[in-house]
Amino acid sequence: MEIDMKAWRAAIDSELRGNILDFWMKHAPDEHTGGFHGYVSRELEVQADADRSLVLNTRILWTFSAAYRIYGDQQYLDMARRAYDYVRRYFADREYGGLYWSVTSDGKTSSDKKQVYGQAFAIYAFSEYGRATGDEEALNEAIELYRVLERHAYDPVNRGYVEALARDWTETDDNSLSSKDLNTKKSMNTHLHVLEAYTNLYRVWPSEELRGKLKELVEVTIRHIVDPVTAHFLLFFDMEWNSQSNHISYGHDIEGSWLLHEAAEALGDSELLAEAKSVAVRMAEATYLEGVDADGGLFNEAGPEGLTDDAKDWWPQAEAVVGFYNAYQLTDEARYRDAALASWHFIETYLVDRKFGEWFWSVTRDGNPSDNPQKISAWKCPYHNGRACFELLERLEAAEEATQTI
Repeated sequence: MEIDMKAWRAAIDSELRGNILDFWMKHAPDEHTGGFHGYVSRELEVQADADRSLVLNTRILWTFSAAYRIYGDQQYLDMARRAYDYVRRYFADREYGGLYWSVTSDGKTSSDKKQVYGQAFAIYAFSEYGRATGDEEALNEAIELYRVLERHAYDPVNRGYVEALARDWTETDDNSLSSKDLNTKKSMNTHLHVLEAYTNLYRVWPSEELRGKLKELVEVTIRHIVDPVTAHFLLFFDMEWNSQSNHISYGHDIEGSWLLHEAAEALGDSELLAEAKSVAVRMAEATYLEGVDADGGLFNEAGPEGLTDDAKDWWPQAEAVVGFYNAYQLTDEARYRDAALASWHFIETYLVDRKFGEWFWSVTRDGNPSDNPQKISAWKCPYHNGRACFELLERLEAAEEATQTI
């Protein structure tokens, strides 16, 4: 199939700047109490008293920092700075270090536990803000958070990181990331995003200590988290890495495939990179064969008995575009490129909200918007779809330039 790369890049740029980023600049800021609304419905109804999550605020910070780094547009810097100032003012624990999990709409702490997933997104966001602006304080905060995690959350016996700790970094029984997650000591999801955060921090702070930790995370992911038989991620674990679930998350599989390769590529270790490349392609292939519907959309979840959730949430579609295109770059197999484009067409056809802006949370298998009303929430953020656009713009531009130089 012939693909007009220039037209595809133009469509992505238009979606990113004209819809995604524009929506968040118009509808997320709270002009009364500062920061960003904790909840906005898809009909743009604001829930003024909704709690504000660390995930939402750090993902806004990362997204608009990256947008400013790429485009140099002042309005993106203003959004990033607003998020940076808000996170530092209301989420930072001045007594014990690290960041709270959530705050109320007026800035009081509502959940003070130290979810490692949330600390990882702060590292990811602070390092991107420092990368985009040259702000040394933000970089130092990212480094300090990294050291806090290593001091309190790292498992020196079995390697890897625990899910959560109490406010004072002592052990807690409240490990679950969300109501959907098992209450286990370790998870794929937390490790995936610590990996992502450390990779981004390594770009701006390539220290030997961080290099060693990032390399270990790549190895832990390959040895313990990717099932060597199925090439799917295992999702939940005890401290000794015994799997506690047989569920499959196609969105995490395809996302993890490219993030794992990205981390190994940042390290530049040829032997580890070759191994990560092999695993990444196997993961993409498993997702391609099992998780993609005839319309190009990616199913949510499966189990040993087959599909357990045939809806198509917004974020797996975004990750499919990047993950399949990454597989194409690694293999030069056109079917992966075509799968990436099919994912993009699915997004344009079914997920983009042409009336109110941004993307629907999810659509059913027959393509109708689900009954989930969230447009801005603790988990509905501009990071997955924004990042997919950033990644594809860069990759398609590089492909176009390479073609012109041949």
